[in-house]
Amino acid sequence: MKAVVIDAYGNNDVVRYIDADCPIPRASEVLIKVHAAGVNPVDWKIRGGLGQRLGMSLPIHLGGEVAGIIEEVGDGVSGFKVGDAVYGIIPMGGFAEYAIASAGDLAHKPFNVDFIQAAALPLGALTAWQAMFDLAKLSNGQRLLVTNSSGGVGSLAIQLAKAMGAHVTGMGSARNEAYILSLGADEFIDYRQQRFEDVAHDMDVVFDTVGGETFDRAFLTLRKGGFLVTAVAFPQDEASTFGVGVGRVYCKPNAEQLASIRAFAEAGKLKAHVATVLPLASVKEALYLSEGGRTRGKIVLQVTS
Repeated sequence: MKAVVIDAYGNNDVVRYIDADCPIPRASEVLIKVHAAGVNPVDWKIRGGLGQRLGMSLPIHLGGEVAGIIEEVGDGVSGFKVGDAVYGIIPMGGFAEYAIASAGDLAHKPFNVDFIQAAALPLGALTAWQAMFDLAKLSNGQRLLVTNSSGGVGSLAIQLAKAMGAHVTGMGSARNEAYILSLGADEFIDYRQQRFEDVAHDMDVVFDTVGGETFDRAFLTLRKGGFLVTAVAFPQDEASTFGVGVGRVYCKPNAEQLASIRAFAEAGKLKAHVATVLPLASVKEALYLSEGGRTRGKIVLQVTS
């Protein structure tokens, strides 16, 4: 089978598209014939050296977000059978024609979206879900600010928050205003034309996917007792300084949440915006585009047509 691997850390020169042995599922695992794989910043960060800092051992098979069809099931697997269409997050090895996944990390693919769309959902939707609902406890009627509303995570966060009955203020550049409002945002802030903290006030929750100065200034938009959750920054003592809650989300596989996300997708309330689809062999181009940070929406590798 074809797979994407790195034997050293560095730029895209270390990325290799190789022939590899097809993996064999162990107990509680399934073998997935991958149809599509989502590309995420963590992929090029691992390639660039994050893998070493995380204690990962070379060689590393890249890719952690997939959609495909179950080819084989290991001992003890229940709830899935050969031929089922699934989607989810796997530890590594998703940029390949076949990949291994723990059955407990997967859910059935939404019936009304193709594999490309399905592969664009798990990481972003789970990150948004765990940030807003698990950590920040966002609920019906509350006010939410999303700092980067046109990104892969932020765009899904808006849709999930609206599906839960929240009032959403989206933030972005003027060129993305129509897109952000089309996602369901109630209000829009052009951060290039105005200081967002001068416009947004009394927010119950802020979901930050920008970090840096944006993260620091976002505290000024919260009501006392509100909650700021970030996917990129590393909170320090802001909670006591501003009288709010603060936390960082670390996305984890969760089959139950994936099933809920599937239900929203099947109800037409959640859709990932896929910006670019490339063949698996063009993985270097995909990583280059992701690292550039200028793509609106998701980059997906098509593995099997």
